[in-house]
Amino acid sequence: MAWDFSTEPDFQKKLDWMRDFVRTEVFPLETLDLDWDQLRTAIAPLQDEVRANDLWAAHLDPELGGQGFGQVKLGLMQEILGSTPYGPLVFGCQAPDSGNCEILAAVGTPEQKRRWLDPLLAGEYYSSFALTEPDNAGADPTNLTTTAVRDGDEWLLNGHKWFISNAATADFVIVVAVTDPDAERHRRTSQFIVPIDAPGLEVIRDIGSVENPRPRPNTYGSHCEVVLRDVRVDDTALLGNPGDGFLIAQKRLGPGRIHHCMRWIGQASRAFDMMCERATYRYAHGSVLADKQTIRTFIADSAAEIQALRLMTLHAAWRIDEEGTSAARKDIALIKFFGAKILHDVIDRAVQVHGSLGYSADLPLESMYRAARAARLYDGPDEVHRDSVARQYLKGYTRPAEDRPTEHIPTRREAARRKFADLLAEQP
Repeated sequence: MAWDFSTEPDFQKKLDWMRDFVRTEVFPLETLDLDWDQLRTAIAPLQDEVRANDLWAAHLDPELGGQGFGQVKLGLMQEILGSTPYGPLVFGCQAPDSGNCEILAAVGTPEQKRRWLDPLLAGEYYSSFALTEPDNAGADPTNLTTTAVRDGDEWLLNGHKWFISNAATADFVIVVAVTDPDAERHRRTSQFIVPIDAPGLEVIRDIGSVENPRPRPNTYGSHCEVVLRDVRVDDTALLGNPGDGFLIAQKRLGPGRIHHCMRWIGQASRAFDMMCERATYRYAHGSVLADKQTIRTFIADSAAEIQALRLMTLHAAWRIDEEGTSAARKDIALIKFFGAKILHDVIDRAVQVHGSLGYSADLPLESMYRAARAARLYDGPDEVHRDSVARQYLKGYTRPAEDRPTEHIPTRREAARRKFADLLAEQP
């Protein structure tokens, strides 16, 4: 099977423009303590430049205002955008909005697209995706307990969600709830569009975390606790058909993990650059760090790991483009847990090379390090993805005859002697 990750010259020019634009225009925003309203004001002219360069919402089809790029191109873009927390936001492809756009585009009714998708694409609305619950393992979404019960012509939603990204700044939430508890486990849930100001929906708090121990109100990047108490919606809020919740969720997970991994490569590459720069001027024990074997090992290992992750991720993206998400399930699971480890390890080495400076908030490394820990948890913990990969590989193997290894040399020797009996008989 041939693999082709080549980049057309015209698209390479776009990537070059993006790289310079992100460094000169987006990086500076990291140093400012902006609330959500201030941030939206600051990025509005940058978003206009992105639109002018035909790079806005590139994950969606042209008829929806996107560029219709395949996953390989999107991956190359996400590597650049992921180097800063605000990159995807400026380019209209931030999570969870990008995944919600894909859901609305795929299964939304014309009215749902007009009411929710169009302003989401225009950057007028922002959204969140309410799946995870505090009392149920997030790795198994078939165990949800949030319910949506029929009440006349309406649905009555009740439940408790948490770590709902950007709920503090969202205009609406897509809520996953159980509509048929007796159905087959993958047909129990449905998805509903709920305005953030719907009576009964309450954003309890922005949860403090390793990444952000003391979150400020009304800031981008929140992870919120949300309670639904008798929230009423009608059938215009239902996405797809009752029971389609799990199936619809799968539409956003595969490509989303590609984008996660490519963004991680962007972050790891930025940490790598800082580590290499530090090695050129930091003087210790008679020479600069670049002359130390340990530091050179850090640099070599990091370069190899970043390149390995990049090629693995682009291959998974290429398989999605060529064969579809289902065919790439194993590849996607591989990069998810491998990428999370590489992200952590490279940033950790960069912190170590910078010493107390890397540990301080005077460099972005400390915040990158804290954020990297979550990569091993969200979109399924690493252990689940490892298990999935192993099970898929094991399907290609069968139990050997007589429980004897296929490569057992004494057994193979006897078979070889029978096969070459005439040859062996001629030997003196």
